[in-house]
Amino acid sequence: MRIKRSYIVLSFRTTLEAMEWEKQCHIRQVPGRLIPLPREISAGCGLAWRMLPEDWQSWQAELDETRFDKVTPVEQ
Repeated sequence: MRIKRSYIVLSFRTTLEAMEWEKQCHIRQVPGRLIPLPREISAGCGLAWRMLPEDWQSWQAELDETRFDKVTPVEQ
């Protein structure tokens, strides 16, 4: 059985926004990765950025909140 971990998931309104977010995160070395939108979240374009809660706390103040739709904690 796989152990579930807590993550922070950022959803996006469009695929283009998600792809641009991924590009900017790689440039700035923000930890995380682009994933298919989890089933628990019924919003956005179908893509999401997943990161660990501790990484979210470290980077939250530096990230532009207008670039993503919403922030949702999930277990995966």
